[in-house]
Amino acid sequence: MTTPDPSEQSRWHHVFLLLDAMNADIARIYTERGITGVRPRFVGPLIRLGRRGGMTIRALADSLDVTHSAMSQTVAALQRDGLVTTVSGADARTREVVLTDRARELLPLLEAEWRATEEAVAELDAEVPYALSQVAHDLEAALARRSFHDRIADRLDRREP
Repeated sequence: MTTPDPSEQSRWHHVFLLLDAMNADIARIYTERGITGVRPRFVGPLIRLGRRGGMTIRALADSLDVTHSAMSQTVAALQRDGLVTTVSGADARTREVVLTDRARELLPLLEAEWRATEEAVAELDAEVPYALSQVAHDLEAALARRSFHDRIADRLDRREP
């Protein structure tokens, strides 16, 4: 091919690597404290269930602003790791996700880790000239003005023969 490989350029590659490394550090905290089967992506749903009680997958997904599909996959993983189970809901057609005793025992540490992580992120934001949290808000505002889809589609349309 005469053109360069486009996959060799990625403006967000380092952002993804950074987030992966930060999540790995959070996971290491759990390992150091003897906690197995808990991944950083589990903590939000576990805390939410601990605070609000049993919820359907849809309600849990909505409360955490994620897709039903993503939450369904997370709940399946939480079940495999013995952190949640499902019980009959308000009617015979619904199932609610509830914490197991093991998950309830972990909640104080998980909530403490969440708070410590938020404090560490705030510290990082204060150390850099332009906080990552502000970048996220600014990008959201820019995308509200013109969607990422439209930005990509316009460029793609200009390239097609």
